[in-house]
Amino acid sequence: MSSPLLQIPKSVSLNPSFRRFVSRVNDSVQRTLACRRPWLELLDFDTFSRPLSFSDATSRVRKNVSYFRVNYLALLSGVLAFSLLSHPFSLISLSLLISAWLFLYFFKPPEQPLILFTRTFSNHETLALLLLVTIIMLFFTSVGSLLISTTLLGGVIICIHGAFRDPVDLFIESQDEVSSTGFFSIANGASIRSATAAVRDVAALV
Repeated sequence: MSSPLLQIPKSVSLNPSFRRFVSRVNDSVQRTLACRRPWLELLDFDTFSRPLSFSDATSRVRKNVSYFRVNYLALLSGVLAFSLLSHPFSLISLSLLISAWLFLYFFKPPEQPLILFTRTFSNHETLALLLLVTIIMLFFTSVGSLLISTTLLGGVIICIHGAFRDPVDLFIESQDEVSSTGFFSIANGASIRSATAAVRDVAALV
């Protein structure tokens, strides 16, 4: 019987780092969503007014982003999700790309090389291949332009809302409420170590 073209290590899904990563993502998302503001407060039209000047608008945006940061993040994620669902090819391509990075590099045991078309790839070669595929997908397909345009659209929506909502009734809390305990804390632990290893490998390739 011929060997498969691509052999993904079976131990990836059982890798403790991968399980900790999934658990950390789940816990962080739940903590972040628990910090969101009421959506009715976000959409209270009685608080909307025209900014007096450009500096007033930027000040409003800064205060509203600080207060509604979780709601804005959810809004941006929703716009991105809707855009990807409207473009199945980009959604599938991006999902495959993220899965390839996770399962073939970040959470693959270092002692298990990647086997593709009966050829064995070292970690450096796997990284180079993933970087090449990522560059091609982001710069030579519609995936990159879709992500950029969708992010800009979400940013415009957030800026318009932040500029026209008067934050005089808001109580601005400390900036580190979410950053220390929320979604971005998933970068700790195994994911940081994997990213550090990736940087070292990139430097070695260069």
